[in-house]
Amino acid sequence: MSTAFSLAPLFRHSVGFDRFNDLFESALRNEGGSTYPPYNVEKHGDDQYRIVIAVAGFQEEDLELQVERGVLAVSGGKREKTDDSAVTFLHHGIAQRAFKLSFRLADHIEVKGAALQNGLLNIDLMRVVPEEAKAKRIPINGHRAVLES
Repeated sequence: MSTAFSLAPLFRHSVGFDRFNDLFESALRNEGGSTYPPYNVEKHGDDQYRIVIAVAGFQEEDLELQVERGVLAVSGGKREKTDDSAVTFLHHGIAQRAFKLSFRLADHIEVKGAALQNGLLNIDLMRVVPEEAKAKRIPINGHRAVLES
């Protein structure tokens, strides 16, 4: 029996955050707490991230991605089928209900693309920090810098 606890729920709805306070804020709000559909948030290198969402049975036209004010919203819903009356399900285990997932993106995280492949929606993200926001090294010139100015 382990007494350690996991911080994984804190990281569930935030991508690219390095600030601990923001993680607690998003965990307290928990934006619905939905676990459908299942998804992974992966880090590939220092500045690359990927969100992988299992969307079995959905087609590209059933899914919508939108970024607004630092929040990536992924939603999906099945289109109306025309001839569903001819099918009788003996077991209906593949969930295809509508969903909406939201992910708060950190500063300078941009969505680079999305692809639907083998029932998985891959959303590629990248941290793009502009030059003016990057740290700058200031040289120390000693007494000469003070005397010359």
